[in-house]
This record gives sequence, C-alpha cells and structure tokens, in this order.
Amino acid sequence: MTTHEQYVGFATLPNQVHRKSVKKGFDFTLMVAGESGLGKSTLVNSLFLTDLYKDRKLLNAEERISQTVEITKHTVDIEEKGVKLKLTIVDTPGFGDAVNNNECWKPITDYIDQQFEQYFRDESGLNRKNILDNRVHCCLYFIPPFGHGLRPVDVEFMKALHEKVNIIPLIAKADCLTPNEIKKFKDRVRDEIEKFGIKVYQFPECDSDEDEEFKQLDKQLKECTPFAVIGSNTVVEARGQRVRGRLYPWGIVEVENETHCDFVKLRNMLIRSHMHDLKDVTCDVHYENYRAQCIQEMTRCV
Repeated sequence: MTTHEQYVGFATLPNQVHRKSVKKGFDFTLMVAGESGLGKSTLVNSLFLTDLYKDRKLLNAEERISQTVEITKHTVDIEEKGVKLKLTIVDTPGFGDAVNNNECWKPITDYIDQQFEQYFRDESGLNRKNILDNRVHCCLYFIPPFGHGLRPVDVEFMKALHEKVNIIPLIAKADCLTPNEIKKFKDRVRDEIEKFGIKVYQFPECDSDEDEEFKQLDKQLKECTPFAVIGSNTVVEARGQRVRGRLYPWGIVEVENETHCDFVKLRNMLIRSHMHDLKDVTCDVHYENYRAQCIQEMTRCV
C-alpha cells in the first residue's frame, strides 16, 4: 500500500522570509579607506548612482596637511523595484596627507570597535526588537596605482583592520596603467598580501549544486582581485552611445566596460551576489570574536 505524499506547506517559508525582508528593507555599511585623491568619493557615487558628497567642502593643501583623520558618515535610502536599501558610507578623509602617518588607522579601528560595542550593548539590553545595525560590513581599501605594489603604510593599515572587518583591496585610478601593467600590479599585490599575512575578504566556496554560470562568475571574481577600478559620474559619447566614462585626448575610458576595468565586477559582487555574505561574515566572525572577548573580560572581572 502506498501513501500519498502530504503537502503541509512549509515549502513557502523562503517566500515568507523574502517578503518580510523586502518589506523591512536592507541595510549595509560600507567603509572607504585609503589616502586622499584616489577617487574614493567618485567611485562610491558611481557604484550607487547617487551623490553622497554634494555638501562636502574641498580643503586646500595646507588645510589637508593639518587635518586629522576624521570619520564622516553619509546615509542614503535607495529604492529599486520595490526593494529598499539603507546605505551608510563611512569615509576616512585625510589619511596619507599628513607628514606623520603613524597609527593613522587608529581612529578607524576605534570606530569599528565602537559600532560593535553599541551593538553588543543593544543586544544585551531589554529592548532587543529594533536594534540598529551600524556595524561596518565591508571596507574598500584603495591602493595607489603609482608605485610597485603595497607601501608599508598599506600593509600596516590593512593588518590593523583585517581582524575586524571584511577588506576588499582595490587598485585605484586604473586608467593610469596599461592592461599589462594592471596584470603585473595585481600579481604583485596578491603576492604581498600573502607574504605579509594580510587577511582580505575570502569569497565563499561555491556549492556543488550551483549552476555553471554562477560558478563561472565566482571563479572570475576570485581571479580578479584586487579589483582595478575607475569611477566617473560624467556621461560621454562613445560608439554612438552615451556612457559613463572619462574623456582623454587618446580616447574614452568607459567605467562599465569590462574590458576597460573591473568596476562592473566589483558592483555585482558588492550589491548583487555577495552583500549577504559580507553581512554574515561580519556577524558570525568579526562581531563574534569581539563578543567573545567582551564576555571573557566580563567573567574575568567577576
């Protein structure tokens, strides 16, 4: 005697979760770090098609030298096809301009810790229903294209941050380099990241049941890092089409042309494919390490 399979209905759970998440909206905190003049603001505006820096006052050279590293936050609500994203950009202006860059990362590591501390306090409090998550989910670290790879300040900066946040290294202003130079620069940076023991964000391994297209995209992303990027909010004419890019006497560099730079790969990775994983790693690894440390200290004091 065969029994008919009964349909209870919990197969609709993913739809419920998705509907609830979409209704509630998503939040994501992205930090940008690296010295001034590497196009950090332009790239962020290009990635999210927004103008987060319209009220910013540009400093002259003298003001920049005396300026301390100051953390600024820009928050914008973006909606696309009914999906809401509350995007927070944490900017770190002034780094690299000062004559003495000793421990220039300290305000940044302090800021990341403060967000963990606030979340830990809220999580341990009575009202845990509507906790705001201001933890930094990802740090885009901009490496200057002029030079021979990582500078000592880059190594020290990333090592100061790598246990606290997901670092994604970028080669800034990639239109300064030829395709061959970019390839050599990427190889050198990858070698140095390994040599100095810097822990950058690791793309999760693909599940065996993923489709071939996703596996191929994942493989491309892994091979692409560090991403060579160009940002531009200017629309120019190229091949009879209007595209975002930069106009030079020798031709046009198109931001969204994958043969020109890795901008599209970075955007797809950040927004379409890996935003959730960046948040999971922040919560399950970086925050858990901080939380375990706090609990250990609390038990020691008792």
